[in-house]
Amino acid sequence: MSEISTTATRLEPDVHTVRIESTNHDGSFHGKNISPAKFTACADSGFAMADLLFGLDLGNAPTLGFAYPAWRGHLADLQFRPDMSTLVRWAPGVQSVIGDYWQADGTPIGTCPRNLARMMVDRLATRGFTATIAVEIEATLFQESVHEARAKGYRDLTPLGGSAGTAYNLAKSKDWVDYMSAVVRRLEQIGIEWEAWSDEDAAGQVELNLIPADPISVCDNWARTRQVMREVAFELGHTVTFMAKPTAGYGQASHVNLSLQRDGGNAFYAPDGPSDTMRHAVAGLLATMRGATSVMLPQITSFRRLVDLSGPPTTVTWGIANKTTAVRAVVGHPAYSRLEYRVPGADANLYLAVATILAGVIAGIDGKLEPADPISDMAWCAPDLERLPDTITKAADALESDLILREQLGDEFVDYWVGTRRWEWMQFHTTGGDPFAELSEWESTRYFEFP
Repeated sequence: MSEISTTATRLEPDVHTVRIESTNHDGSFHGKNISPAKFTACADSGFAMADLLFGLDLGNAPTLGFAYPAWRGHLADLQFRPDMSTLVRWAPGVQSVIGDYWQADGTPIGTCPRNLARMMVDRLATRGFTATIAVEIEATLFQESVHEARAKGYRDLTPLGGSAGTAYNLAKSKDWVDYMSAVVRRLEQIGIEWEAWSDEDAAGQVELNLIPADPISVCDNWARTRQVMREVAFELGHTVTFMAKPTAGYGQASHVNLSLQRDGGNAFYAPDGPSDTMRHAVAGLLATMRGATSVMLPQITSFRRLVDLSGPPTTVTWGIANKTTAVRAVVGHPAYSRLEYRVPGADANLYLAVATILAGVIAGIDGKLEPADPISDMAWCAPDLERLPDTITKAADALESDLILREQLGDEFVDYWVGTRRWEWMQFHTTGGDPFAELSEWESTRYFEFP
């Protein structure tokens, strides 16, 4: 049986639309709606998508001022290739599938987030390791519909569930519970398993935890979960944002938990604390952290979260069971020993964040790097600790000069990403951004709905 016939048999009889799905470098959810006949005919060869997918900013302007990779042309077509293992029934009559971007000659696009993450997973496998990750999805919910939010310029919105901002608060109004209950029901319908959801620190903020799994599956589930949360909000007349700091209050994060397995066991576990592999991994993460910050905090608003004592890490540090550091090590348990990478904001593209984290881990293991002593005290407000870059341009400069991440992620991605971040800085300063505001109207308009 041919691949195309196999694809045809996997479409359900009542399907009238197949939605192809991906994220671009900024983490926006993109795709096309395809007829079943067209999908069956082209699933093997791929679907044409203009290269502007990776060439437009979040304001829909073409990014300029830096060298384009060889595959960028005058609206040249890229090939979207579906990964049929991700085919699910999304809604009555609709199936959806996630895929990657390739050149016509079969070369993977170096800035395709899913390609980059898979490349790091494969590289880790050549060293005898598999990775398990988990992600904490944070979002802020508002009573207003997205249309009302747009009319108000995404400002002065009403938090869903009440104004209380203490974490784990169960005294929420019914609309809050109804929304999250609808979200998890939808996730279950499309086969995404979740572990927990709860009130977070800011008013209207929620944290949703998906089950740990292999990196690509978790990233796929992350992308789809955010889409589910948007669709449910629209259906219930509310709105949701994954903006790093949607109000002048608390920001929101996207912490990544990671463990490595080798020969059937947890490679991060040792009875007396961090294993050698965990120490090397930590050292690699610290060595690349300043450059990695550009990926973990991708937008102008991302850096407004970096305030001491407010939750996010602000220093290049690690500690054992220390949530004030950038990397928290959980040790002493054969199953649960892991690293929590606490830098990413809720606006980070998880595929790129995971690729960059794994790049640091691989470099640390390959070089048998050793980290500085873990921080046992509070890592905030410490004058003797190295600080994370606190602006989009400082972080871009750090990534541009990071030889480890260049080697692991490739010049094509690093140069392209740095160019887009400098473009973002220029747009902010020339099209209405206010660097002195707690949160400018420019940022709300640009980032509230995207990524």
